Amino acid sequence: MTVVEELPIVVGVDGSEASLRAVEWAADEAALRGTALRLVHASLWERYEGVSPEGALTEPSEQVMAEDIVGAAERRARGRQPEVKVSTEVLPEEPEYALVRESRDAGLLVLGNRGHRGLTEALLGSVSLTVAAHAHCPVIVLRGDQDTRGGAGRHGRILLGVGDRREAVAFALREAELRGAELAAVRAWWCPAYETTDLPLLAGAPARAHEQAAVERLAEALGEAPEGLTLRRRTVEGHARQVLSAASRDADLLVVGARRKSGHRGLPLGRTVHDALHHSACPVAVVPEWT
Repeated sequence: MTVVEELPIVVGVDGSEASLRAVEWAADEAALRGTALRLVHASLWERYEGVSPEGALTEPSEQVMAEDIVGAAERRARGRQPEVKVSTEVLPEEPEYALVRESRDAGLLVLGNRGHRGLTEALLGSVSLTVAAHAHCPVIVLRGDQDTRGGAGRHGRILLGVGDRREAVAFALREAELRGAELAAVRAWWCPAYETTDLPLLAGAPARAHEQAAVERLAEALGEAPEGLTLRRRTVEGHARQVLSAASRDADLLVVGARRKSGHRGLPLGRTVHDALHHSACPVAVVPEWT
């Protein structure tokens, strides 16, 4: 059954193939949710070329390019999901600022993983990284080498990195239920070297304590999972960033939480989230968790 959401899915587009793949993925998600799709391109062409004088016969070249970019994105979206309501807008400002502002009135914000200038496949574009760090709604970043199927995906599995707060858990539960997918919830743990002991009777005790704490945290976090949801719990020894990167190979979406502090001006992405955005083998949903 289609779930209707009032807030649209917003996609940042820049003319790159990665952003057009993000448009296709977001169109599938909009169809699944029964919501609208908003395609936004932010450009500073007005600052550098000025607004066209009244009565001018031609538009500034950068304005034409910006309109071509959103036009191509709109055609890609309509070709993918003809029934989805699509709107477009060109905003004369820095992409980072424009998209963070757009996130205030969005249900999801979807981005490709590299800008028009491009980096290597392993790296994330600076715009995507900044927006993921400051957005007010969940941000989904697609890796450049992923297929563009949204919805249930090819694996039928949502991967959740279980941290210390509940917003990411609630988001992952909703996504798995909406897609009819399995939820694989993972809690990583490790035992610091200074806690180990050479005493035979106590060997392994510190590690067992850390593992048990992870088991208990996992059970607590998933205590409100809806009945009927296929749920797989795992505790894995190792650093969370490495554990999640490995597990993402068999998932359609990795969900992680990013803490936000009111008035905080730094980059509020922890190392686990930062590494997930750079190295995940599947799209990554970064869910803001306000403190």
